[in-house]
Amino acid sequence: MAAGARILSAAPIDPAEVEALFAERIETKRSVRFDPATGRIEALRERRIGAIRLSSGPDSAAEPAEIEKALLEGVRARGLALLPWSGTAQALRTRAAYAGNDSLSDERLLAELDDWLPGLLAGKRRLDAVEGLTNALNNLLGWDGQKALDRLAPARFETPEGSSYAIDYAAEGGPTVEVRVQALYGLDTHPVLGDGTPLVLSLTSPAGRPIQTTRDLPGFWKGSWAAVAKEMRGRYPRHPWPEDPASASATLRTKKADARAAGPR
Repeated sequence: MAAGARILSAAPIDPAEVEALFAERIETKRSVRFDPATGRIEALRERRIGAIRLSSGPDSAAEPAEIEKALLEGVRARGLALLPWSGTAQALRTRAAYAGNDSLSDERLLAELDDWLPGLLAGKRRLDAVEGLTNALNNLLGWDGQKALDRLAPARFETPEGSSYAIDYAAEGGPTVEVRVQALYGLDTHPVLGDGTPLVLSLTSPAGRPIQTTRDLPGFWKGSWAAVAKEMRGRYPRHPWPEDPASASATLRTKKADARAAGPR
């Protein structure tokens, strides 16, 4: 049709007539595409005569391999942020980056996408349904890599009291752990990571309120602890606030609870 031409007269035609007259020219086309706006797969089935679309609708018979490929290419084109990274998976990647292991970097994960992601896409039609990302990352690290990471950049800090606190490797001041100060009684050296870096201790009260941040625990015990302990005795009189915390027993209990746990003398 010439450009600018107008249709001045037309008559309706029954779909059945189209089927009868042009049956040999009717094509059925299937398409599977990734929609980045929703993170889902759009599988369509169309019947066309050339550029004319006779009908279209969802294609429930789309091949699983096509769906997985479309999801994979969606991540390849749009980036890893489309995947539902859990806090655990994100923390693992941050620890690896801190330790100088690039196995879990964006660049490596995208370059090796075909090696680790397809197995997580089986049976999925949307990316937010993907599971097992943390396990996939650990598999990429391998046994030796995981052990090296645990040594250089452990996920958690174990206190003398026996409690465990997550280490934040993304903290602005460096690897940081928020910990109740009473859990550190009895500790006379500052905790360090596997590479010798002092762990930043964000010390809190029994109520979880900030007290002080330090990279030198022995210095804190010998220095400003006296003033801190005096204030804490007024605010939390039921808890122990020893004069010499470096030689005291770590505890998260009240003085009365500690006495009960100790039993009769």
